[in-house]
Formats: sequence, structure tokens, C-alpha cells
Amino acid sequence: MFKAAVIKLTFWYLAIVMTISLFFSIAVYNVGTGDIAKGIKLQSERIYSSFPVFETNPILDPAKDIKDEDHNLFIRLAFFNLIVLFFAGLASYWLAFKTLEPIEEAHEQQKRFTANVSHELRTPLTAIRMESEVGLINSENNRDELKAIIKSNLEEVEKLEFLINNLLKLSKFEAEEYQKNFKEVNLNEIIKKSISITQKLATSKNIKIKYDSKKIYKTIGDEDSLVQLLKIFLDNAIKFSGSKSSIEITQSKQNSSPIINIKDMGIGINPDDLEHIFDRFYQADNARTKTSENNGFGLGLSIAKMIADIHNINILISSKLKEGTNVKLIFNQK
Repeated sequence: MFKAAVIKLTFWYLAIVMTISLFFSIAVYNVGTGDIAKGIKLQSERIYSSFPVFETNPILDPAKDIKDEDHNLFIRLAFFNLIVLFFAGLASYWLAFKTLEPIEEAHEQQKRFTANVSHELRTPLTAIRMESEVGLINSENNRDELKAIIKSNLEEVEKLEFLINNLLKLSKFEAEEYQKNFKEVNLNEIIKKSISITQKLATSKNIKIKYDSKKIYKTIGDEDSLVQLLKIFLDNAIKFSGSKSSIEITQSKQNSSPIINIKDMGIGINPDDLEHIFDRFYQADNARTKTSENNGFGLGLSIAKMIADIHNINILISSKLKEGTNVKLIFNQK
């Protein structure tokens, strides 16, 4: 499909170039033949006026000379157009490939995205269906067993709801109108709110979140989205840190850009996985597999990246296995 599209677009590019080339070649030929005829006739008239004997015994043949020069001009223009055809063909193919390459990548991403969504939706739906069918087939199930089945089904429904909500957030952050609601926000308050949201999870693992709120910086953006951004990174830091560890949040400023730094003492991320962590549904083998603590779908960091892009925030992540991960958010002021 992609190759066929490239060839088709190459043909259209080439057709446009050759149409322009032929148009100018015809114009050059028409103007050139007129100038050639005019020039040869003027030369002939000068010779005849200087040497009248040639009029009675003509040696010159202006008509033949004009015809020969017209033919030579035609050959040169034809050769020129063949050269244009060759190089324009190469350039058109390269340009068509480069033009369609992002579209092909987007198409492949969309295919992978659709396949991943289908897979993620199919898993809980299959579980719900199987447990429901077992419950219906086995008429001897007591009340407690039926309650267990319903509870399990509700857990699967919650997973579906979580996935759908995240997909809706992705579509929301892709909307250009989203930036129209930006206003000045206090990063200190953003951090405090994100800590408040994740504190319960941190407490359950006996993880201490350290934050010095003395520094106060401001930026332009959507408060709820920025809270969501920090919540995602804090949530990951907590999930992939051991119990009785700590997470440190600091603020600084470089030139006019506020910086938020989130450092954990968790299991870290494999260097090979760092370049893929923002891909939708990507889950690294060592740190992003679904466990009882991490029952995500690999969408959190994709949402974080989209929020950051909309707010012109650079995300720098460094990590060492078994030592921890450091996330630096640089708020570029527009």
C-alpha cells in the first residue's frame, strides 16, 4: 500500500514537473525558431546587399538553414527534457517517499494502537464472559460464590473504565482548542495537589515523599492537566520503588524556566526501554509489567508526554537499574 502510494505520488510530481518543463520548452522553441529565422534572414539580406552577385547566382539557402537550426534546437530541447525527466523522476520519488513517510509511520502507529486497544479490551471482556458463563452453568453455586464472581466482574469493569477514561484523556489533549484555557498557575500548589492525590498509595508502601515548598514559581497552563502530569510521574515513582524508601521533589530555575525534579530510589529503567517509555501501551519488561501493584495499560506516560508537549515542557529522564530514576520537567516560558 505504501509503495503504491509512493509510486502514484511520484507520478504526479513527475507529471507536474514535466508539464512545466514541456510548457517552457515549447515557449523556448517558438521564440527560438522565430529568432533563428529572423537572424538568418537578416544575415542573408546583409550578404545580398554587400554581394549583389549572390542574388542572381544564390549560394545561400536561408530556408534550409532555418530548417536545420530549428531541428538542432528541437534536439537540444528534447535532450534537455530527457535529462529533466531522469533527475525529476529521482527527485520526485525521494520527495514522495519523504512526504508519505510520516503518514506511513502514523498509519503504522494507528494500526498498532488499534491492535493494542483491541487486545486490552478483549482481555477483561473475555474474563467477564467466562466467569459469567461458569456462574450460569453451575447451578449449585452458593451466594458467596456468586458474590465472588460479581466482584471479579466489577474489577474487570473498573479496568475497562480506567482504559476508556485514559483514551478519552488522550483525545482531549490532542485537541488544539485545549490551550485556549491556559492561565497563570502556581507550581507549588500543583506539586502539593499531586502529592495529596498519591499520598495514600505512598503511605500503603511506607514511602516518604520529601518536598520543600519554600520556593514558589509560576507558569502558564491548565492546572488540572499539570496536576495530572506530576501525578503520573509520582504514581510511577511510588509503584516502582521499594517499601520504606523515599521520593524527593525539588524546584529550581534555569534562566526563566522553572524546573521540577522528581527523584526516586526504585528499580530503575533499562536503557533500551528509555526511548520507548512514552509509546502508547509500551510496558518495559523489568518495570512496566502488570503486577498486583501495577495494573496499568501503558498509557500514563503517553498522556504525560502529550500534556508536556501542549505546555511546552521538556521531559528529561535518567535512570539506573536498582538505583532509581530521575525525572526533570523544564517549563519553557512562551
